[in-house]
Amino acid sequence: MKHLAKKRFGQNFLTDQGIINSLITAIQPVPDDLMVEIGPGLGAMTQPLLKQLDHLHVVEIDRDIIQWMQSFYPASKISIHNSDVLKFDFSSIGERIRVVGNLPYNISSPILFKLLENTAQIIDMHFMLQKEVVERMVAAPSTPEYGRLSVMLQYRLQMEYLITVPPEAFEPAPKVESAFVRCVPHAQLPYPASDEALFAKVVLAAFGQRRKTLRNTLKGLLDDDGFTALAINPQLRAENLSVAEFVTISNHIAATSHSLTGASEV
Repeated sequence: MKHLAKKRFGQNFLTDQGIINSLITAIQPVPDDLMVEIGPGLGAMTQPLLKQLDHLHVVEIDRDIIQWMQSFYPASKISIHNSDVLKFDFSSIGERIRVVGNLPYNISSPILFKLLENTAQIIDMHFMLQKEVVERMVAAPSTPEYGRLSVMLQYRLQMEYLITVPPEAFEPAPKVESAFVRCVPHAQLPYPASDEALFAKVVLAAFGQRRKTLRNTLKGLLDDDGFTALAINPQLRAENLSVAEFVTISNHIAATSHSLTGASEV
């Protein structure tokens, strides 16, 4: 099929067969997997996946690609969901799903955050992303790449940087290097937050002005007595804290706020 990539959909089609084989090997599909592919494009991963799967679900927004897929793939092998991935209900596919995809780089972070809402139904996820984004996903504290994305994803996922993919592996070639990453939801959260909305608020505030100290960025959320109680140096910056320390801060705020509320109600 001759299809021109559409810039508004962030389309870059993977064409390097050697890279494709490496990706399928990393995914290790088995026949009865309940798998969904985001943005199948021209089938670079779809076709080799279908050779090993009984059935595949795909989420695609481009109607031209959908029309081609409907004529190319038998309906018994593939379920095509014509949807914006940011609006798609992944839980509608079922329980214990595996997710794969060459994600549009312009909306990759929103897609990742959306999938965090469905980790209870997800076994694992394998994604092609901009290399810089994958480096941020797996970054350790006190490194330049470590930020809000790192903390929020590592809270819920175990991640592994798998393969670096050069621009020439795509058509059209993007202006950046890409990378393939594996994300596996924690069976049990290693550091559970008592109030996940508050945890997200703390992380957002802390990285909102990342060159400022925690004393400044968390002002109004945590005072000096709180930093002392938690043995956290308020002169540190957000990038210096581990996921566990962010959870510790948010749990402390939740507990002290609750006790203050309880005292005022007595």
